[in-house]
Amino acid sequence: MNAVDASSHEEVAETSEAPALLTIILDTNPHAWGLLSSTLPLSTLIANLLVYINAHLAINNSNQVAVVASHSDSARFLYPTTHDDLHVPQNEVNDIQNDANKYRPFAQLEKALTTNLRALLSTTTPEHLKASTSTMLSGALTLALTYIAKATLNAPGRAGDGGYDATNTAGTFTTSTADGTSQPSHTGLQSRILILSVSGDIADQYIPIMNSIFACQRLAIPIDILTLSAHSNAEFLQQAADATGGVYMALGNKVAGLLQVLMMAYLPDATARNNLVKAGEAEGVDFRAACFCHRNIVDLGYVCSICLSIFCQPPPDNNCLTCGTALSLAGHAAKPVVIPRKKKKKQQRKLDGVTPADSPTPSAAGTPR
Repeated sequence: MNAVDASSHEEVAETSEAPALLTIILDTNPHAWGLLSSTLPLSTLIANLLVYINAHLAINNSNQVAVVASHSDSARFLYPTTHDDLHVPQNEVNDIQNDANKYRPFAQLEKALTTNLRALLSTTTPEHLKASTSTMLSGALTLALTYIAKATLNAPGRAGDGGYDATNTAGTFTTSTADGTSQPSHTGLQSRILILSVSGDIADQYIPIMNSIFACQRLAIPIDILTLSAHSNAEFLQQAADATGGVYMALGNKVAGLLQVLMMAYLPDATARNNLVKAGEAEGVDFRAACFCHRNIVDLGYVCSICLSIFCQPPPDNNCLTCGTALSLAGHAAKPVVIPRKKKKKQQRKLDGVTPADSPTPSAAGTPR
C-alpha cells in the first residue's frame, strides 16, 4: 500500500504532552496552625495555594488536581467533591457560571475548596481537639494513592486501548511499533503528591506512613514535601522525599516567598525535572526510624530477624510484638569482652649470663669495611 499512494501507514506514536495529576495533602491541624497564626495564617496559605493550583491547571488543559485535608482526627477530600457535598446555594452557583472576570474552572475549584475547608473547620469541636494533637497524615496518603489509582484507570483513551500496563498505575504505558516490538511510553497520567506539613510528632503513624512511601516508590509517584513550621517532624518526611525522588524544602522564616517557592520548586512535573536542577538536593536526610513499641525515634535498637520490626528495648518475654517470634537475647545485657593487647617481648636482658651493660662494645678498628 505504501507504493500505491506513496503514504506511510506505520503507527505514529503520540507526541503530545502527558497530563499530570497533582494531589495536594494540606495539613489542617488546628493545634499547629494556632502556633503559626501570627506568622503564616491559614487564609494566606490558601490564597497562595490557589494561585499555584491555577498555574498547574493552566500548563495543560488535561492536567488534574486533588486536595486532601489531613485533619487532627480524620482525612477527607476538599476537592474534587460532588455538588451534594458542597451545600452551595443555587444563586452562588449561577454567579460562578456567569462571572466573566474569572475562568470558570478556576472559580469552581476556589469555591469548592474554600467551602469544604470552612465546613471542616466549623465542625471541629473541642472534644476533637482534645482527642488528638497530631494530624492524620497516613490516612491522607491512603486517600491520595486511592484517588491516583482511580484517576489513572479512568484516564481517557488509556485504559481501554489495550496498551495499559496493569503492573504500574503511575502513568507508564506500552506502545506497539510497526515492526511488532513494544516500548515503554510515559504518555499516561503523570502523578505526584505534594504534602504541606505543619504538624510535629507523627511517630505514632510510622508504619502506615512507611507503607505508603514504599507504595509510591514502587509506582514511581514522587512525594514532594514543604514544611511550613519549624515544629514539623522532618525525619519521616525527608525519607519520603528521598525514597521517591521528590523535593524536600523547609520554608522556615521565608513566609513572604511562599508563592515563589511553590512556583519555582514544585510546579515542574516529574518529566520536566529531568532537565532542571532539582531543589533541595543538598539537604541532609535523617534516616532514623521509630521503634514499634513506644514510637520513639532511635539511633540504635533491636531488630527482629523475621519481620524486621524495630524496638528501643528488648520486648517482654523476648517475643517480637509484631510477629510473635521468640528472639534470642540471652547476652544482650552482657558487657563486651575486652581482649588484652599482646605486649611486645622485651629484649633479652642477659646474654649467657652477661647483662647488656657489661657486654664489651666492639672497637672501630675491628669493624669491617
